[in-house]
Amino acid sequence: MAQAPVLDRLKILADAAKYDASCASSGTAKRNSRDGKGIGSTEGMGICHAYAPDGRCISLLKLLLTNHCIFDCHYCINRKSSNVVRARFTPQEVVDLTLSFYRRNYIEGLFLSSGIVKSSNHTMEQLIEVARILREEHDFRGYIHLKTIPEADPELMAQAGLWADRVSINVELPTDAGLSRLAPDKSAPQIEGAMGNLSHAIADAKDAQKHFRRAPRFAPAGQSTQMIVGADGASDAQIVGKASTLYDRFGLRRVYYSAFSPIPEASAVLPLKRPPLLREHRLYQSDWLMRFYGFAPAEVQQAAEPDGMLPLDIDPKLAWALKFRGRFPVDLNRAPREDLLRVPGLGTKAVSAILAARRHRTIRLDDVARLTVSIKKMRPFIVTVDWRPTLLTDRLDLRARLAVPAKQMELFA
Repeated sequence: MAQAPVLDRLKILADAAKYDASCASSGTAKRNSRDGKGIGSTEGMGICHAYAPDGRCISLLKLLLTNHCIFDCHYCINRKSSNVVRARFTPQEVVDLTLSFYRRNYIEGLFLSSGIVKSSNHTMEQLIEVARILREEHDFRGYIHLKTIPEADPELMAQAGLWADRVSINVELPTDAGLSRLAPDKSAPQIEGAMGNLSHAIADAKDAQKHFRRAPRFAPAGQSTQMIVGADGASDAQIVGKASTLYDRFGLRRVYYSAFSPIPEASAVLPLKRPPLLREHRLYQSDWLMRFYGFAPAEVQQAAEPDGMLPLDIDPKLAWALKFRGRFPVDLNRAPREDLLRVPGLGTKAVSAILAARRHRTIRLDDVARLTVSIKKMRPFIVTVDWRPTLLTDRLDLRARLAVPAKQMELFA
């Protein structure tokens, strides 16, 4: 059977890759050089944008090697029983596309995933071959992220880390019960076992580099994972607990959350509609609290409502502060860093700025206002030399006063 032209297959396989949140797109303005002026593009099939730790925006070619799959996960658009148009690239075609995009200054790297065709080992070999050809035959020095397959042999997983900057394995769903029900071909112990092997290999490589100058690197950007939110009945508290366990056990760089999106001809076991996108956002905020603000997982879970769900009308830090008002108000001129980080509305940079400024002078309310978007959220929780909230912190209607009011968006604003 004749293959469709490369451009047609690129449309299919780049669109199929959009469900993987491990490589989030930015909201940049659309620009291209199709008129012959300038160099580069911020749009186009398969081009997405991720952010480096230093804040740089990196353009990546994001696509699937194939959307054929022998697995039948209920939530996946590319599952075996799905009636979608199928397409497939050879490793060399992906290499040629990557180099072509790179030479035109469209991208700085590659994010490659795949459905499982023939077998897990066969598919993993194909993914590795793409990275090997780029690195070994073309001396490609751009960023490579490989989405690996936990069912593949550990030796193949180890090879992936030798060629890629980052490797990732999706845990798919927050609970083992949800995984068994919605992805019967997958095994939670097998997924976590593969993540553990990668974690040990990354740690061993870092240790070897400390002792041997020419020791090979292994996934220097670490490993990440993704969880689907809203496909099963897992609560936000359960998801936070699962994410914390993954960070602790496997030293992950990131846990990504992807709101379940209804798919055509969906299985009857799936929800009829997607969860609010704001739920995904609240989970990312809770993730930040654990990673950068010193919150323990149990404390983030305490911010949830009795049903285990994080409130949608206020962020998790504010929800926690409202439940533990006895910890407030915090004196910005005296409190230690860990207490300042718990003040709603104060970010890590603002806290650092306050700590630096108060060594030379006392902090006033106007000083704080210059460090934050809105001082309204912070007023009930802080004390400065010229401000004290008195009874404001204990008001019964404080949540209603601080929650962002819902409003109808204008169609023709």
